[in-house]
Amino acid sequence: MPNGMNAGKKLLKTRKRYEWSDRDYKRRILDLRRKSDPLEGSPQAKGIVIEKVGIEAKQPNSGIRKCVKIQLIKNGRQLSAFAPGDGAINYIDEHDEVMVEGIGGRMGRSKGDIPGVRFKVIKVNGISLHELVKGRKEKTVR
Repeated sequence: MPNGMNAGKKLLKTRKRYEWSDRDYKRRILDLRRKSDPLEGSPQAKGIVIEKVGIEAKQPNSGIRKCVKIQLIKNGRQLSAFAPGDGAINYIDEHDEVMVEGIGGRMGRSKGDIPGVRFKVIKVNGISLHELVKGRKEKTVR
């Protein structure tokens, strides 16, 4: 490593070259988080339910987590979203319009024992899924 009087340029060049080895630097500079994000940086997005699917929980847990496959309205991308709540999947039908948001895992990845699911359903046809599950509101017929 140079340490003479005129070593500044060499040090800077070396630093720049190894910067690209840093995963976070590379993702930030190439804007990969926004490019790979189906919601395109927004906190929530609307989509149409394509089908209901059951996803098996990862080890050591067992059970089938109720999820829905969704096609986003804004860009046509497809994703899986978890339906939180006991019996929540019964309030979601195919061709319903749902609103999804991130599930809250680390760095935008999946959370807990649901593999590959990064989003959760928060509204069905404009009504909060939580309110539907609690029985406070009824689902509108479209």
